Amino acid sequence: MKKLLGLLALISLTLLAACGAQNSSGESITAVGSSALQPLVEAAAEQYQSDNLGVFINVQGGGSGTGLSQIQQGAVQIGNSDLFAEEKSGIQAKKLVDHRVAVVGITPIVNKKVGVKNLTVTQLRQLFTGEITNWKQVGGKNLPVVVVNRAQGSGTRATFERWVMNGRQPMAAQEQDSTGMVRSIVASTPGAVSYVAFSYVDKTVVAPSLDGVTPTDKHVTTNDWPIWSYEHMYTKGQPTGLTKKFLAYIQSPKMQTKLVAKMGYIPVTAMKVQRDHAGNVVHN
Repeated sequence: MKKLLGLLALISLTLLAACGAQNSSGESITAVGSSALQPLVEAAAEQYQSDNLGVFINVQGGGSGTGLSQIQQGAVQIGNSDLFAEEKSGIQAKKLVDHRVAVVGITPIVNKKVGVKNLTVTQLRQLFTGEITNWKQVGGKNLPVVVVNRAQGSGTRATFERWVMNGRQPMAAQEQDSTGMVRSIVASTPGAVSYVAFSYVDKTVVAPSLDGVTPTDKHVTTNDWPIWSYEHMYTKGQPTGLTKKFLAYIQSPKMQTKLVAKMGYIPVTAMKVQRDHAGNVVHN
């Protein structure tokens, strides 16, 4: 009996050790870049680590430019970006592999007192160039326009300027790094206008229509609302090991349906069009 119990104990210890070896691989990867994408990657990493004990996924911000330069240098395993690698100077896009994990819609927001619920794209552009200086010029209240811009290097700013400014330079104005701060300033400053990702719109501000089209996920999926961008996770060459597993995890139908949509992003699987780095649109 003692021999049998000892044998059973040995088998149990062996099985436990095997499980421990399986779940405690000690693998770790680092993802750096886009602050807009950071909350999603952090949430996905947390869930993945809970399901796969012993692995570590380090997620950092720093901006899209940092993400692209770091992955190009091979300093990290994943570079997060709001922009296509082809859009960033100094980046050799052909050496990187693009993994699109979400889509973000971007909308102008205005202070509730301006009295405007619809603008044309031309009017929006003129607000940011300084050609329109008072809201009464676009059917609103007699209030001076106060422009709040995002900081240089912001992926959100680059997307806004590409699809709204049409090559025109915005006027000199205050710039903010934080999307939350942008919303707060617009909400508390009569006459203020800026732009944010859809997920940041709340009851404190107004998100006007553009040419009669409302800023909704549905209109982004058909490209009727053109101010949107992919959220990219770049690798240097084809991913392997933990990097490959984590990217497959975040791109899986389950995560796209639950986590991506839940956090205010638009699942890539919901898109009815595809857009390349040159802006060419193809219907799925």
